[in-house]
Amino acid sequence: MRIGYFDCFSGASGDMILAACLDAGLDLEALRADLAGMPLAGYTLDAKSVCKQGFNATRFDVRLDLTVVQPNRHLKHIREIINNSRLSADVGDKALSIFTRLAEAEAAVHGTTIEKIHFHEVGAVDAIVDIVGTCIAMHRLGIERVYCSPIPPGSGTVQCEHGLIPIPAPVAAVLLKGVPLAACEEEGELITPTGAAILSTLAQNYGPMPAMTIERVGIGAGQRDGKERPNIMRLMIGDMAGAVAGESESDEIIVLESNLDDISAEVVGYVYDRLFEAGALDVFTTPIYMKKNRPGTLLTVLAEPGLREIMEKILFTETTTFGVRCHHAHRRKLLRTIETVETEYGPVRIKVGRHNDQVVAASPEFEDCRKIASRSDKPLSEIMELALQTWRTGSGTGKGT
Repeated sequence: MRIGYFDCFSGASGDMILAACLDAGLDLEALRADLAGMPLAGYTLDAKSVCKQGFNATRFDVRLDLTVVQPNRHLKHIREIINNSRLSADVGDKALSIFTRLAEAEAAVHGTTIEKIHFHEVGAVDAIVDIVGTCIAMHRLGIERVYCSPIPPGSGTVQCEHGLIPIPAPVAAVLLKGVPLAACEEEGELITPTGAAILSTLAQNYGPMPAMTIERVGIGAGQRDGKERPNIMRLMIGDMAGAVAGESESDEIIVLESNLDDISAEVVGYVYDRLFEAGALDVFTTPIYMKKNRPGTLLTVLAEPGLREIMEKILFTETTTFGVRCHHAHRRKLLRTIETVETEYGPVRIKVGRHNDQVVAASPEFEDCRKIASRSDKPLSEIMELALQTWRTGSGTGKGT
């Protein structure tokens, strides 16, 4: 699996993230061409090499044409720009997810709805370029999964149109819910709302750099100069599967728990579906006895740290719970690959788990077997056993996918 790890030891902003992608090999002309597919005018892009406290890095700038009047844009206008663009569906969907998350944070801070909010960040041309450009970069650089270090917010205060406010700024603070922060005495705003929106949406795990074979390193520079540390961020791109051959993968997840009573089984099933649709890794229930010996249900959710707010919202709005417990957990996983075998009834994918270069688990994909069983009028158990036996004997294709 090709992954990207953002090392935000000096914070992050939208232009720093995109600069790091350019420094890691994203072609500027290709970026220009992709962005030109949006109905958005009045800007030019510039990238150049700079030196930040002894470190060579790339700085990225969006230069506005002041003769072009830019309208105030709300979320619906951003949707129109993306929907009327020539961006790929994957890029467009990721960008809209980031814009929506940023809009929700703005609305929460200002006490209104996402459609009514008057944007300071989202509607600006440079924010549009930074967000859409980063999604383009993930696609062009082939990054399948994003990891991120803990983020230092900075310290002190920052001046905005509402006056002097503490760091992290209110919108950034909302966006950073559930994201591990790093202590930092550097004065100034190290994480901007746009940077927080991008990373908190795209990053699937936070923590130390995962085991990986590094292929590319990109360094993006910010606009200001740091006092205690250089104002740069690193992007490391590489292969996770080939990092430490045979060893298990590991990551950090969150475990959310709620004790439920006075709730029907049908509603619990509905909550399962909602949680999985929102990105939960696993959901399960355990029968328990609560105070006064009342029977109840312990609902447990496993999810990536960045999804904490979404998961809690579903639990609070869709169940009878008055509280959700949450803790971080370290998870070890078998290295997993998907191999396809050709049976006499059709292809079946086999999920294979390895530890220390040894196959310790193999399981046929249920949906593949179910479809074959339905059209062949064969028992499901027979199809599953046939697929597994074909894989074991090597009579199938055995091609990893």
